[in-house]
Amino acid sequence: MATFHQISSQNLECPICLTLFNQPKSLTCSHTFCKGCLERVSQTQPSQQTITCPVCRKGTPVPSGDVSKLQTNVPLNSLVDEVKTKNPTCTVCEMDEKPPAVSYCQDCAKNMCKSCESAHSAWKPVSNHEVVTVSEVLSGKVPVRRRRKCKTHPSADEDCFCTHCRENICSTCGMLEHMQAGHQLERAAVHEDNVMKNIKELQEWTKSKKTTIESHTDCIETQRNEITTMLRKLNDDIDKTYEEYIQLLSNRREALKCQVQRLSEKFEKELQTMKEESRQTVSHMNAMEELVTNGMKVPLEKDSLFAHDTLCENLMSFLERDDPDDQLPRAVTQRAQNISFHRYVKVNELFLGKLEGYTPTADVELPRKDSMNCMTRALGGKMVVGSWQGGIHLYSPDGELQQTVLKDVNVFEIGFLADGRSVVRDGNNKMSLYTPQWEKLDVTFETMSNDDGGFGSLTVDRDDNIYVSYRKPKKIQVFTPHGGKAVREVMCDGCMPQQIFSFHTTGKLILKDVSGVVCLDDNGKKESVLEKVGLYPYPAICRDDSIIVAWVKHEEGLVSIDRYTRVLEQVNNIVTDFKIQQPERLWYYLQEFESGEIAFCTPDRLYIF
Repeated sequence: MATFHQISSQNLECPICLTLFNQPKSLTCSHTFCKGCLERVSQTQPSQQTITCPVCRKGTPVPSGDVSKLQTNVPLNSLVDEVKTKNPTCTVCEMDEKPPAVSYCQDCAKNMCKSCESAHSAWKPVSNHEVVTVSEVLSGKVPVRRRRKCKTHPSADEDCFCTHCRENICSTCGMLEHMQAGHQLERAAVHEDNVMKNIKELQEWTKSKKTTIESHTDCIETQRNEITTMLRKLNDDIDKTYEEYIQLLSNRREALKCQVQRLSEKFEKELQTMKEESRQTVSHMNAMEELVTNGMKVPLEKDSLFAHDTLCENLMSFLERDDPDDQLPRAVTQRAQNISFHRYVKVNELFLGKLEGYTPTADVELPRKDSMNCMTRALGGKMVVGSWQGGIHLYSPDGELQQTVLKDVNVFEIGFLADGRSVVRDGNNKMSLYTPQWEKLDVTFETMSNDDGGFGSLTVDRDDNIYVSYRKPKKIQVFTPHGGKAVREVMCDGCMPQQIFSFHTTGKLILKDVSGVVCLDDNGKKESVLEKVGLYPYPAICRDDSIIVAWVKHEEGLVSIDRYTRVLEQVNNIVTDFKIQQPERLWYYLQEFESGEIAFCTPDRLYIF
């Protein structure tokens, strides 16, 4: 029957957990360990396909990385099972029939029955020995301390430690064997103190390392939360942009439908006019026929005869006219059939499409020759043309002059606030604010003089900030509707801001330079430039924030209009080489109506497409 002393000497303890083996597994180096201990060791290995022996440090392949597939030490496992299943007996009693052991002294390395344990506890020289119950040892709850008596000299304590052999020995073995072999010895107590000190240092280091890693884990979680917040913001930005694009597409759809509606009204008006003329002709013929027919009622004499002859001649003259030409209404239909919707399918851009195949809906002569100096979109679907000779003219999308206001004001630029108020810049660079009823308000803007700033442009952004550009210093001043001094200035990165326009969804600007179109960021830095050799560009920003540019061949009197993205990439062509009446002054303006029509203005005429 195995005793706890035999357990120690027969190496039934796992070198790692220092308890009885549990499912012992052998490595190729013949060292054996508990299955659970090897699994924990495997988790610390660089590769779980190989495990390094903690004793000799030789490698053992692990099939599929599964420790349970290593060879089981069957004899050792059987011996452990035997020790666990058979109750140990007292090794202190000298009788033949040993009573069962109930406790074990770690210092004496003896099993003790109940009576021996009582005697052991009462003997003062061993009163400080560590005594544990057998059940605690068998369950593995308390590891069995290795015996401290020499195997060769049983009466001698293992009070030395050989650093070469890495084992405890007695002094006699140390002197007779180990020192003669050149081994280094040290006191066992010193070695144990060093081991305990090393363990404590490792524990402290482990604690510090765990704290560092936990702090790192907290940092990871913080970064994870920041990334989650950032990604949530990205999703919010995507949703917001999506909603804005949906709104822009909806606006574009309504603008296109409005164009179709106006075309329908235009064609309907033409056909209705023809129809009314035909009805009036028939009505006139009926009246003349009735007058002539009256001559059949009574004999015609004297004045009646003359009158009858005249009526007959008038009727004959009317009947001799050419019959109505059916080609006229058919031509209207043909013009309508030539109009088509061109779907825009360029990747990664937003425009929806355009109507093609129709001629300008209006070609209007301005009230004063060579008078136009500015043009902008007004609330209520109107287009405003400002005259440097005095006055502001409001036009409908079909080119009808609906109103003229501020006839005595020299208008060089005009812009509109969201509430319908307007801001007007005159030839001396003075700005004035007007109510929607064109009544002047008592607001003063401290702008640069004409001598210092030169001519320039004006635009109003989505937040009702008023941008005023100056050609000489090549800069822009920004004012609020409250007037006073400029709240900030934007340098134009060397560009001459002849005409400026603000986007509806960003704080960026588009300006007309001498020979090109320039997109500026919020700080006035160039983002993109668009030029065409030999052509004069005149840009405008549409309600969907796309950009339209009129390219003018001034000497030939030709204009083409193209649409671009916000970064000045071409989307499509709208008008190609349309012939205009060439003005004397090289100055043009381009704008889009709220309903989608495009207004192109020369110093003399207004064209609407």
